[in-house]
Amino acid sequence: MIERHIPHETAPQAAIHTCWPAATELWQDDLPGCEAEFAAFLKKLARPGPDGRGVPIVIYAATARAEASARRALPHARIVRSAYGDVWARDTGPVFALEGGQLKAIRFRFNGWGGKYDFPADQTIGQHIAREAGAATVPVDLVGEGGALEFDGQGTVITTRQCLLNANRNPGRSEQAVEDILKEALGVKRVIWLDEGLVGDHTDGHVDNIARFVRPGVVACQSPSGQDDPNAKVLTAIARQLEKARDGEGRKLSVVRIPSPGRVEIDGEPAAASHMNWVIGRRTVVMPAYNEHARAAASALSKAFAGYSVETSPANAILTGGGAFHCVTCNQPALPPNGA
Repeated sequence: MIERHIPHETAPQAAIHTCWPAATELWQDDLPGCEAEFAAFLKKLARPGPDGRGVPIVIYAATARAEASARRALPHARIVRSAYGDVWARDTGPVFALEGGQLKAIRFRFNGWGGKYDFPADQTIGQHIAREAGAATVPVDLVGEGGALEFDGQGTVITTRQCLLNANRNPGRSEQAVEDILKEALGVKRVIWLDEGLVGDHTDGHVDNIARFVRPGVVACQSPSGQDDPNAKVLTAIARQLEKARDGEGRKLSVVRIPSPGRVEIDGEPAAASHMNWVIGRRTVVMPAYNEHARAAASALSKAFAGYSVETSPANAILTGGGAFHCVTCNQPALPPNGA
C-alpha cells in the first residue's frame, strides 16, 4: 500500500508559494507597510543554504500594482498573475503531500474562517497553486485550513478543538469523526488535540500561532511575557497539554518554550501576535517580530534550531490583517530522488 506523507518543513522544499498584498480596500493605509514586511521576510527566507541554493519563491499577484511591487522587491522570484481574496495562502492554498513519488495537493473545504470573510477568489487560488506545483488535487470533505494543522514529518499532526470542532466549520461532527478524516486524508497516525488558541485570533485558534514542531519529537510553544500578557493562562495550558502528549511513534514530546510577544494591541484590543508564526528556508528560520520581546524569543528558538540561523523580521503591518509569515506562505516539499 502506497502511503501518503507530509514532510516536516525542514525537509527539502521545491518552492514556497505566497500571495502578495493587493487588496487596498482591506489593507488601506497599512498596504505599503505590509508590502515592505513581505519583501523583508521573503528576502531572508530565500537566502541560500550551504550548497549555495535557496528555496524558490513563487509569488501570486492579483493586480498590476501588486505584480510591479513584487518584481521590484524580489526580482528573482517567479511572479504569477492570479486572483485571490487576500494573502493567507497557508489557508486558501493546498496542504502538499508526497505519495508514491508524486506530489498531491490536499484540499479541504474552505468557508472563510467560519464564515467571517467571503472572498470568492479564495475558493480558486488553491487550485491555481496546485496547478503551478504540478500536483494532483485530493478533495477532503472537511472544512479546515492549513494553519490549523502542524506536522512533524513522522505521522503526527497537532490541531485545536476550537478550530476544527467549531460549529462554524464542522457542525455535528464528533472529535473522533474529524480525527478519522484527518488520518485518512493526511496519512498521519496520531492527532494531538489542543483546546484553544490565542485571544483575538479570528481564525478560531490556528495551531501555527501556538505550537510548532522544531523537528520530530521536539515541539515549541510560548511562555507569557509581561504582567499583562492576555494569553498567560492559554499558553500555560498549551504547554501542559503538549507535555502529556505522545507523537505518532509513541514518544513523549520534548517541549521547548520561547517568550511570547506579550500584549500587542490593534485599535485598543489584544491582537493574535505570535513568535510561533515562523517560516523555514534553506538555512534561515524567519520569526515575526512585534516588540522588545522578539530578541529573547529568537535567542531561545536558536538553541532549538541547530544548524539554522534564526532571524527576526517586522510583522506589525501584516498583523493588522490577522496573521504573519507562516500564515501567508504555502510550502511545497521536494519530490524524493528518483521518485522513491
